[in-house]
Amino acid sequence: MTSPSRFQIGDRDFLLDGQPHRILSGAIHYFRVHPEQWRDRIRKARLMGLNTIETYVAWNAHEPRRGEWDATGWNDLGAFLDLIDAEGMHAIVRPGPYICAEWHNGGLPVWLTGAEGIGLRRAEPQYLDAVTGYLQRVYEIVAPRQIDRGGPVVLVQIENEYGAYGDDKDYLAHLVQVTRQAGIEVPLTTIDQPTDRMLAAGSLPELHKTGSFGSRALERLAVLRRHQPSGPLMCAEFWDGWFDWWGAAHHTTAPADSAAELDALLEAGASVNFYMFHGGTNYGLTNGANDKGRYLPIVTSYDYDAPLDEAGNPTEKFFAFRDVIAKYAPVPEEIPDAAREAPSFEIDLAAVEVGLPAAPAVRDVEAPSFDALGHLGALVLYETALPGRSGTLRFGEVRDQAWISVDGIPAGSLSRTRHESALRIPEGARLRVLVEEQGRVNYDHRLGEAKGLIGPVTLDGDVLEGWTATPIDLDALAAAASDAPLGDTGGGLTVLRGTFRAEAPADLFLDTASWGRGFAFVNGFLLGRYWRSGPQRTLYVPAPVVRGGANELVVVELEAGTDAVARFLPHPHLGPREE
Repeated sequence: MTSPSRFQIGDRDFLLDGQPHRILSGAIHYFRVHPEQWRDRIRKARLMGLNTIETYVAWNAHEPRRGEWDATGWNDLGAFLDLIDAEGMHAIVRPGPYICAEWHNGGLPVWLTGAEGIGLRRAEPQYLDAVTGYLQRVYEIVAPRQIDRGGPVVLVQIENEYGAYGDDKDYLAHLVQVTRQAGIEVPLTTIDQPTDRMLAAGSLPELHKTGSFGSRALERLAVLRRHQPSGPLMCAEFWDGWFDWWGAAHHTTAPADSAAELDALLEAGASVNFYMFHGGTNYGLTNGANDKGRYLPIVTSYDYDAPLDEAGNPTEKFFAFRDVIAKYAPVPEEIPDAAREAPSFEIDLAAVEVGLPAAPAVRDVEAPSFDALGHLGALVLYETALPGRSGTLRFGEVRDQAWISVDGIPAGSLSRTRHESALRIPEGARLRVLVEEQGRVNYDHRLGEAKGLIGPVTLDGDVLEGWTATPIDLDALAAAASDAPLGDTGGGLTVLRGTFRAEAPADLFLDTASWGRGFAFVNGFLLGRYWRSGPQRTLYVPAPVVRGGANELVVVELEAGTDAVARFLPHPHLGPREE
């Protein structure tokens, strides 16, 4: 903690102890970065010339199951804010409760969005009750770390781009009331895209409005000023890159173009928060998805073409932004070290026979959803009897990918992304459907939709009943692979295991280009998903996960044809760049 200060909103500027102050901030999501790497990423933000770090708070990371709150390890928001303070920087906290962020379910817990009768992001009693408890827990961490108490926090945001979703002023007022009653005294803000409709719908008169954009800075600031006639202008999300989804190109923005927009923004006197300064990684199963008519799951990497890449190395954009910032504020003379090549090697993998670690099977007339099963994992195995004839198998909807087999013989697959819901199957006695949940939608009104086999399953119009649903525990599967004998796991899964040695912990880049689709673990840590469709071709292995000495790699492959070799490359490959 440092000496207490005052942070206020003045007639035209932010005021720090009564003096005009420009916020130069960068977004780092603590839940997307290994905790042992937080300090390094924060320090590099200061070296680019920033004075503030901004972060969302992901409710579903802290409370994946109702009442099981966790603020330790990866979820230690307090420790993250303390490291910001130790670096002599300020902090902006954006607790949502909805965050979007291309994060699973937009940050909202599945137990919340799946509650019967709940009204999301509005003044509905059931929702408000849960949100109140969540915010109170977050503010127990944030309140003692406000700047007027010697901490780093200077701003707290209410909701997130709410004008793109709704206009319930009672809901926003409730969030403000909970925030103030919890002891939050720093200025409160909202953020919206700079359109008249969104800015009018997404805020309250007592909240300071900010904008989110990455181009046409002067035009967007002018729109923002119409709705925020006094006080400082701020682009609270300066989009310096973009996110990727499976099956597309790797999205980038030219450093010179982004730097020019930044220059225009700063010359106009505005404050800024880079979204992102360092994007990090959607480790595990945390990626979200978009669906504006076509379901598009987000890739594992959240590199975002940001100033600091996924592995924490400065990019050309880092130095372009640093040069622009130096025109308006002091910048440290020290610069970060350039990226070094990661160790490059390959190892053989062997298929192992693992009994599917699963929750107890559930039997029902209809195929239950992941939500009905209370399953937070990525895979559920569905099975039922067939009437002994071939025909057209049709699903109400597959969310999100299904592999179908009859009597253990593969019969095909169905993809939500390709709007597929039916296929011909041969005659047989037993139907097996392995379903992968590929990421929950994080934007707009599809938040909280159920996953799995949705609606009736029919064969030539006849409803198939008597289903068995078995949720598969991926973490337990990987753990069991360590001592499993060589062989075939079955159930539509291929599990491969290999070992490698490292002289010391170091960042690695696991090449997945020759594999199909699945999940990879290093020393029991789920790196995330891979998929041959690209654009992402490597999975980032953070140094703290790697041990000096022996290490184990486990791959869970969902499609046939996986190369039984694992290659580690000297540099990341995030795919062909968008033209």
